[in-house]
Amino acid sequence: MRIFIDRLFQVAGGLAGIFMVLTLLSVLSSIVGRLLPALALPGADAYAGYCMAVAAFLSLGATLRRGEHIRVTLLLNRLPDWGRRRLDLFCHVVALAVAVLLTWYAVRLVRQSFLFNDISPGLDATPLWIPQIGMAAGSALLGLAFAAELFDLAMGRKTADTGGSETEKGAENDMTCTACDAELPHTE
Repeated sequence: MRIFIDRLFQVAGGLAGIFMVLTLLSVLSSIVGRLLPALALPGADAYAGYCMAVAAFLSLGATLRRGEHIRVTLLLNRLPDWGRRRLDLFCHVVALAVAVLLTWYAVRLVRQSFLFNDISPGLDATPLWIPQIGMAAGSALLGLAFAAELFDLAMGRKTADTGGSETEKGAENDMTCTACDAELPHTE
């Protein structure tokens, strides 16, 4: 099951990359269309926005599973191990609840847009449920990623402060910048 979920997030990350390239192509076609009106693509700006939104949402779950989201661990690093674990579990439960709510409302929005034949007000007249599917799918993948992270944390497969690697001794006094592995000055 873990292999399937990891593969699913890899595919979602790849699709997000494709949508980022489509964003670039839409913007470039808009620029070319302004220079050469005969080649103008109606609604290119709207398509760029749709592609960017889909790319952002599809990448959320994959980014979380890779541990690339920014985490503020100032409080976590100051707690003892038992407190760190409990706070991290609590944060994951809250994040999972938020992701489930986001998914619920995103799917509801897609359904309503489909039922009401909602179309974009721009020149493209795209049925809005089509780009909204990416938001709903990305939200569902984010919820799945938080559920998997919560399961791993609850089963002891991950440590609360390092996202999977072994906790070093003295982590409560660790003052390193995780983004650049630089030692930060102590101010005590």
